[in-house]
Amino acid sequence: MTKSSLCIGLLIVLSFLISCKSADEKTTSPPNIIFIMSDDHAYQAISAYSNHLIETPNIDRIAKMGMLFTNATVTNSICAPSRATILTGKHSHLNGKIDNDFPFDTTNVTFPQLFQKAGYQTAMFGKLHFGNNPKGFDQFKILPGQGAYYNPDFITKNEGNIKVEGYVTDIITDMTLDWLQNERKKDQPFLLFYLHKAPHREWLPAERHIADFTKRTFPEPATLFDDYSGRGRAAKEAEMNLLKHMNWAGDSKIYPEVMDELGIPDASGWDKGAFNREVGRLNPAQRANWDAVYGPMNEEFKKAFPNMTEKEKMQWRYQRYMQDYLGTIQAVDENVGRVLDYLEQNNLMENTIIVYTSDQGFYLGEHGWFDKRFVYDESFKTPLLVAWPGKVEAGSRVDEMVQNLDFAQTFLEAAGIPAPADMQGESLVPLLTGNTEKWTRDAVYYHYYEYPSVHMVKRHYAIVTKEYKLTHYYFDTDEWELIDRIKDPQELKNVYEDPAYAEIKAELHRKLDGLREKYGDSKELSQQYLDKYLDRLEQTQQFGNANREVAKQILENRKKSN
Repeated sequence: MTKSSLCIGLLIVLSFLISCKSADEKTTSPPNIIFIMSDDHAYQAISAYSNHLIETPNIDRIAKMGMLFTNATVTNSICAPSRATILTGKHSHLNGKIDNDFPFDTTNVTFPQLFQKAGYQTAMFGKLHFGNNPKGFDQFKILPGQGAYYNPDFITKNEGNIKVEGYVTDIITDMTLDWLQNERKKDQPFLLFYLHKAPHREWLPAERHIADFTKRTFPEPATLFDDYSGRGRAAKEAEMNLLKHMNWAGDSKIYPEVMDELGIPDASGWDKGAFNREVGRLNPAQRANWDAVYGPMNEEFKKAFPNMTEKEKMQWRYQRYMQDYLGTIQAVDENVGRVLDYLEQNNLMENTIIVYTSDQGFYLGEHGWFDKRFVYDESFKTPLLVAWPGKVEAGSRVDEMVQNLDFAQTFLEAAGIPAPADMQGESLVPLLTGNTEKWTRDAVYYHYYEYPSVHMVKRHYAIVTKEYKLTHYYFDTDEWELIDRIKDPQELKNVYEDPAYAEIKAELHRKLDGLREKYGDSKELSQQYLDKYLDRLEQTQQFGNANREVAKQILENRKKSN
């Protein structure tokens, strides 16, 4: 062999070793994580789950690249408590954020803080919902509270409070892409929170979608006219009915002056205010485009309303609801596509975990309802799609009972960061990587606290398995409900007193007691939170959007019992 041949051979071997090392480094380096969360995005409104309402091709791309969870759930179906659970990896009764009003205990350690300490670059853009200084983030631009759809304000880390012209879903995405392009440090892994306001109430679609969606007709759910005859007080007394409790102006976009002309009262006391607050933010050009679509709709409604039956009014309100709700989701899907395109074009897919979820589910007319809060599936279940190229099998599905409680430990394990011992979730990494034999959970725990309050959904806790759901409604009622999830997927019949379910009921009670003990929840702790809630209600007499008569009666009864 000549000297030159030997040199060439050595160079080839050296190149091969370097390339192997480089490939190995790619597979062992900590993954980037992009956590995409919308607000109140029902799994029924993602075409990867069902395309009967809308096509969401870009969100579906995440499912095609990775895994779709069919039994992803929340621990407490309401916005701020869900986010607190995600950040802390703890149930509401431990992190203290039991409802939208109680303040978040800032002594809680959040998982982004742990990522930041471990050398991750961290950023958050969009809707946090509580607090104005999220812990553990190098950069943030967040909406104050619920935020606004048009020309929104933002709380920022470096610029103070700002107002940005445009549509909120587009703006949040612009901020996210700008950070990826201009602030992301290429020598560090990153944790990026990309959080949408949409499709939260009140639903204002982007200008580009209103003309199209207001013309669409959507299939009615089978339980739109549910009479709740198979369930108890909790379902019957909730105030989430599309016809009776949805706002005419704020939600259905009937102009306040049209309400007055037709003699429709502002029953909630905040209906017209919601319309003026949201639509009033539009600049003159936006308002002109808005009126060009919603003006004629209002004129048609004025002619039809006097002769509508109650059934026709319900059907009309359902269509109006779906047109605006789904219209906001169209913009979310488009903008998720923008982010996925950027990742592909900039070679960021290979070692990046991409998650799409919602802070909880939402009723899209099922049981005649909108909103969430109950442990019934449309509220309790949430979309969850996870892509992790090279780790998660493309197009896979899993039906295990998982929760938003699990996100913190999942991300920490994926990044090789030790999780605090007091976190209560379970890492989803075994499910994501096909090691399902390591997954042992067969039931999840749920607890809802915000009552008396808007929508008047009673306090309740529950155990849910793949097959059954056992729920206890408590405080001003004492009801148990057992649902057979397999035989009764629409959850219409309480079989708690059915002798055929006696053994199942006993076993679920035993398991529920075990979960409450495992997670540190108890009757005494529930009473402490209830007392704090009622003390504040009594002191302030600020009933918010609760049923004032019921709330006052609850306080009167409390005085008598004391």
